[in-house]
Amino acid sequence: MSDFDTLDFFTDQSLVEDPYPYFEFLRSQGPVVRLPHRNVVAVTGYDEAAAVFRDTDTFSNCNSVVGPFVPFQADGDDIDELIARSREQMPMHEHMVTMDPPDHTKERALLMRLITPKRLKENEEFMWRLADRQLDEFLSKGACEFIGEYSQPFAMQVVADLLGVPEEDHRLFRVRLGVNPTPGSVDDPESMFANLNSLDFLDAWFTRYVDERRREPRSDVLGHLALAKYPDGTVPPVIAVVHAATFLFAAGQETSARLLGSCLQHLAEHPELQEQLCANRQLIPNFIEETLRLESPTKTDSRLARRTTRLAGVDVPAGTTVVMFLGAANRDPRRFERPAEFRVDRPNAAEHIAFGRGAHACPGGPLARAEAKVSLERILSRMRDLRISEAEHGPPGARRFEYTPTYILRGLTTLHLEFTPVDAPEPVS
Repeated sequence: MSDFDTLDFFTDQSLVEDPYPYFEFLRSQGPVVRLPHRNVVAVTGYDEAAAVFRDTDTFSNCNSVVGPFVPFQADGDDIDELIARSREQMPMHEHMVTMDPPDHTKERALLMRLITPKRLKENEEFMWRLADRQLDEFLSKGACEFIGEYSQPFAMQVVADLLGVPEEDHRLFRVRLGVNPTPGSVDDPESMFANLNSLDFLDAWFTRYVDERRREPRSDVLGHLALAKYPDGTVPPVIAVVHAATFLFAAGQETSARLLGSCLQHLAEHPELQEQLCANRQLIPNFIEETLRLESPTKTDSRLARRTTRLAGVDVPAGTTVVMFLGAANRDPRRFERPAEFRVDRPNAAEHIAFGRGAHACPGGPLARAEAKVSLERILSRMRDLRISEAEHGPPGARRFEYTPTYILRGLTTLHLEFTPVDAPEPVS
């Protein structure tokens, strides 16, 4: 293993499988600590991370996708003008994830007009049907590779339904999204600059959808999307509507698919927990929150210091990349008792910051939670004796799991499960 004092978290492969000892090493030095590489200040403290999330005046989201790989050199104690001049050099600069207020406020309001309570309710009704349809594809085999056979196709089809993507296009989207590079690769972290907008394929398709419906309005979901307006009543340009939709389409899948994988991995490793949830389905929501806390789908979230400041007693010059280690903050013992333990009855599990905080809190959080709840309800009704495949992942105590090689995301690449199929009643949505 690399020496924690000198390793580079953003390129070191040794931390992909299990980053938590490194997180604890950082925490031992304090909730905020300067790293030896790349002009980075690391935040492992819960309260400190929450404070950075909420302070959009001091910390910019412009580097939230690239982390410390910022394509310019900061100079001076206030770099607001430099950030403004350099935005178009940054990957995903067209999407709200990298925007700051007031631009972010306006674009997020547009997105929230797409994720209405009525639309989410209709989408959840679709989830119940889809979950059974997806399970039917492999249930009789008594085994599956869960990520590829369930969580990824399920998450993709759920968000496609939410946005009204025609079903005949679902397969094409699934194939194309599968070959897109994952942000934050530890193999070649600067490769993201080769294509500043990794969602350009989706942008092209959603532009066609929106253009068609602005020319010929229809009473479908995409029709409402095309006619959505900003809060002040003005009509956004087509590309603004497209960017809101495509970011939700891509980011919503990432979070939900990784959450589902972590839920099933933990259930399969703990038979007693399967029995507990089967006997008391009311525990499922807290089980999901505790999974989000212990295995946050996003490992890190980055900000750029707009001006020189101090954070928990640490000097943060303007231009410093401030990285919130969410997988560490959610295990902060000042906030969570015995934080490395999975406790399905943890009273404050939902206080985690897996979905961030403040203006940039993940708008797809409710969607991911609903997908996990519906999936677990149907899986627990239709499978018994869930277990990890020893042939694929090794025996207990010597498991072999592979994780996406990125410093931003945390998720299994494969999860081979075995189980006993059972007959189950129709779902009640």
